[in-house]
Amino acid sequence: MFIIAGLGNPDKDYDMTRHNIGFDAIDALALHYGIEIKEKKFRGLVGTGMIDGARALLVKPQTYMNNSGECLAEVMNFYKLNPAEDMLVIYDDVSMEVGKLRIRTRGSAGGHNGVKSIISHLGTEEFARIKIGVGSKPENRDMVVHVLGHFSEEDRRIVDEAVEKSVPAAALIANKEVRRAMNEFNTKKQVQK
Repeated sequence: MFIIAGLGNPDKDYDMTRHNIGFDAIDALALHYGIEIKEKKFRGLVGTGMIDGARALLVKPQTYMNNSGECLAEVMNFYKLNPAEDMLVIYDDVSMEVGKLRIRTRGSAGGHNGVKSIISHLGTEEFARIKIGVGSKPENRDMVVHVLGHFSEEDRRIVDEAVEKSVPAAALIANKEVRRAMNEFNTKKQVQK
């Protein structure tokens, strides 16, 4: 079993916000591979299916962003999996321009509270991640307001393209081809505004 988790907040008020881009990516994966995400388990919404030959569990933690690690620790413990080999986390990154993808196999939380919770609960920084750029906050704007805010129409179009690109990237990672995913998706030129 390979775990692919997208980070976000469960209430409808958070739909389509910058902080919920991980949920958007999971929804895109589910649609592409015909996986239903409706089972309530591990304090999340989950769905199991095949992704290009790999058996995968798609996870949308329902613990709110800052407690994402609670859900993922339950998942990883239940299946007795190693985060470094069996887990991918997809989330927003305010330090990257809108629509840019960056794949990493390890790293710090970089100020992201959801990732900080995962690292704390799993006891490791070693797990694959796809970061989707949502743009930095304007100088006079509060960070919470920024990440819980919505994209402009133009930025939404760009980020939707990035979400679609995350689908084949996640499929490669689920099939243990993380280096190939990094080569193909970390170096791609980004969509111009």
